[in-house]
Amino acid sequence: MTVSLEVSDGVGTIRLDRPPMNALDVATQDRLRELAEEATRRDEVRAVVLYGGEKVFAAGADIKEMQAMDHAAMVLRSKALQDSFTAVARIPKPVVAAVTGYALGGGCELALCADFRIAGDNAKLGQPEILLGLIPGAGGTQRLARLVGPAKAKDLIFTGRHVRAEEALTMGLVDRVVPAAEVYEQAHAWAAKLAKGPALALRAAKEAVDAGLETDIDTGLTIERTWFAGLFATEDRERGMRSFVEEGPGKAKFL
Repeated sequence: MTVSLEVSDGVGTIRLDRPPMNALDVATQDRLRELAEEATRRDEVRAVVLYGGEKVFAAGADIKEMQAMDHAAMVLRSKALQDSFTAVARIPKPVVAAVTGYALGGGCELALCADFRIAGDNAKLGQPEILLGLIPGAGGTQRLARLVGPAKAKDLIFTGRHVRAEEALTMGLVDRVVPAAEVYEQAHAWAAKLAKGPALALRAAKEAVDAGLETDIDTGLTIERTWFAGLFATEDRERGMRSFVEEGPGKAKFL
């Protein structure tokens, strides 16, 4: 399998494994969507790590495969391409990308689907599609601009240049830079910590932030209010408040 899902300590690791560069061909894209949907369904998966291995996250699409496609073929394929990445972005659980080495093109777009990005000090990220006479097609023009702002996104997309980990951190493209050998360990630890939290509240928080960014402030506040009130019907809310009153803050244990 070019993509696998392994679960430990409540964390599901979606692992890309297509040597040497984890090129995202059609089969890998489709498998990625299947496993994102599986991680969404499985209750024992309470957080997710996206990982490409110790040397490379994903160097982008399979260019040889794409070269053989004409306009008609890509009209048919482009929606499925986007859907595979959107399935990852819509996992209703905390998702962290553990980025080592290259995360270019589709690899960068996959990292953008996570809630949090931990990069190794050897990471290089970018959207080099312009160098092929193309633009990003798996969400790069949209998610990148929302994350770092339109000017920085246009810089990367217009030039196709790569940015090293420290510059990516400065512009907000990644959230933490660590030694390359520690990337997966730290990503898993971050996810495992959140996996012990209240699953419904975490889902609500992710939904409120993500959906709110796509609309006006009044609609966003309505989304927030609806989720906030709805959580008062949950056992986790009862457990969290009871623990706070009886034991003090931060000691609640959620199922």
